[in-house]
Amino acid sequence: MVKKIVRDPLFLQQKSEPATEADGQVVVDLMDTLKANQDRCVGMAANMIGVKKRMIVVAAGPFVFVMVNPVITKKSGEYETEESCLSLDGVRPCTRYKEIEVDYLDRNFKPQHGKYKDFTAQIIQHEMEHFEGRLI
Repeated sequence: MVKKIVRDPLFLQQKSEPATEADGQVVVDLMDTLKANQDRCVGMAANMIGVKKRMIVVAAGPFVFVMVNPVITKKSGEYETEESCLSLDGVRPCTRYKEIEVDYLDRNFKPQHGKYKDFTAQIIQHEMEHFEGRLI
């Protein structure tokens, strides 16, 4: 189901909890909401739809994938950039890494490991900032 985008900074600054299989509907809601906003959004964290769980969805070209409880295990190629967020107005400076490796659960809660670079890596890093309540 398409959910309303949360724009309340006080809510967005709260830390997210690990997701469990009981949060399966959140995966569907995240994917539906990202699709409904695909003209202005390439990634979404669960707190953006009002759920404080460690879940993100990422659009990498024609591919959309879910990461549940992702953890960056390796990163390299630090650089500075500016980003915007669907939940906030304007752009803000941030530090990102050109290449990352991530351990996570897929939408079926099966363990995965992935290597990502460039813009896809940047999207993942941005969405994971939401878990810690950082506003970027």
